[in-house]
Amino acid sequence: MTKDLHSQLSELLKQNFEFSAFRGEQEAILRKVWANEDLLALMPTGMGKSLCFQFPAKIRDGLVIVISPLIALMQDQVLKARDLNIPATCLNSTLTRDEREQRQERLAKGDYKLLYVTPERFRKPEFLKAIEGRKIQLLAIDEAHCISQWGHDFRPDYSRVGEFRALLGNPPTLALTATATPEVQKDILAKLNIPEAPTISAGIERSNLALRVHDVYGIDEKIRAMVALRHQHDGTAIIYCSLIGTLKKISSSLNRLGVPHLVYHGDLPPQDRKRNQKMFISGENPLMLATPAFGLGIDKNNVRLLIHSEIPSALESYFQEVGRAGRDGKEASCHLLYDQDDVSIQMEFLKWSHPEPEFIRKVYQLIEGNRLRVNQEKFDFLREQMNFKNRRDFRVEAAVSILERWGCLEKSDDPFPFQCVHEPTAEQFAAENGPQVLRAQNSKLLEMVRWATQDKECRMNYIYHYFGHKHETPCGKCDVCQGTAGKLE
Repeated sequence: MTKDLHSQLSELLKQNFEFSAFRGEQEAILRKVWANEDLLALMPTGMGKSLCFQFPAKIRDGLVIVISPLIALMQDQVLKARDLNIPATCLNSTLTRDEREQRQERLAKGDYKLLYVTPERFRKPEFLKAIEGRKIQLLAIDEAHCISQWGHDFRPDYSRVGEFRALLGNPPTLALTATATPEVQKDILAKLNIPEAPTISAGIERSNLALRVHDVYGIDEKIRAMVALRHQHDGTAIIYCSLIGTLKKISSSLNRLGVPHLVYHGDLPPQDRKRNQKMFISGENPLMLATPAFGLGIDKNNVRLLIHSEIPSALESYFQEVGRAGRDGKEASCHLLYDQDDVSIQMEFLKWSHPEPEFIRKVYQLIEGNRLRVNQEKFDFLREQMNFKNRRDFRVEAAVSILERWGCLEKSDDPFPFQCVHEPTAEQFAAENGPQVLRAQNSKLLEMVRWATQDKECRMNYIYHYFGHKHETPCGKCDVCQGTAGKLE
């Protein structure tokens, strides 16, 4: 290690941030960034990846662009950067046209040093014009697994990030993700056109987590298990539900049984979500009942109990979510309530996330041709027209989300908050690559089911091996190691 660079980076850290030393692999990553080298960094949740792009943004000249799919978190990340005196902003589809134009003007003038954007923004000529002539000192790609169609959360626009990088003049690039199999790591680097770039792994070992799977049948048995587990663990706790409908049922049962808890899901008004999030962070030992989006960007390090009420769709998602427990390094207990029926619900969920091209096109035409009715009846009208028969069928919502992502729909102030821009194109359908992506996602779900139903290999070692890590010592804490796999103790 170059003593000078180590001293220089450590000194800059103490002067500019509230830390006395780097954590994990932060320094190793920043040494590469300082040398303007490309790299892929695997950093588990809670390991401080934000510092890897805040640090150069604050200290060096030029603009740091962070590509992220997490629109809901962008504003929080901008506020955190501003607290560190970094001039930061974000551009995404939630902004009004005026806000967007204003920010792009300031961007062109050089007012910002850190910019958060979604990959879709690179399709907008006015955005490219705003950053034309700016020195891009670093391109950071957050949630980089979204680049790979073999990843658990493929986004078609992410697969074009290599093109966007070329548009920017191929600046030094830092790809970041919490979890990626060896196959996905290779694919990320290939798609970014940096196949030879090194990978730095901050390690995924979580020796303080005890992973357990319980075979249950039906929601009543799940609720009994949750109440029993809550009585055994009185610290901070999170219960994850894939479906909002299930979450609401569990919440009303917990209320009836006098189990105090907070809730967090997409149907809650934004002010209620914010309030509940604040109460969770500041509370002594709160229990939060939430959809998996909860936990992203939440800095609470003493979660002692984490329960999945349904099987997640991939080991990547599962490991990322249990990674929100025990971040203080103390023991934490993680439980999956495995009901075989939930597997078919997840398969439907995956299928509905990828509507047929004809379905997507028809939804667009309905919005364009029936503006008054769409404004009056909103999604109900669209569902009715699309022969909506199953209350869990959310293909209409998925189609609107895809159309917005493609730029065919834009956010507006109408009662139905989208306006039509252009019909979806053949190129957009081809890039979506629905059938192949669906196959890859179904195989991820199958691997998750294998992990949950096997009782031979240490749960933690199975995950380490899946991510390509050599680790042979059993954890000694999981239900397989303790000989209680599948049982409700």
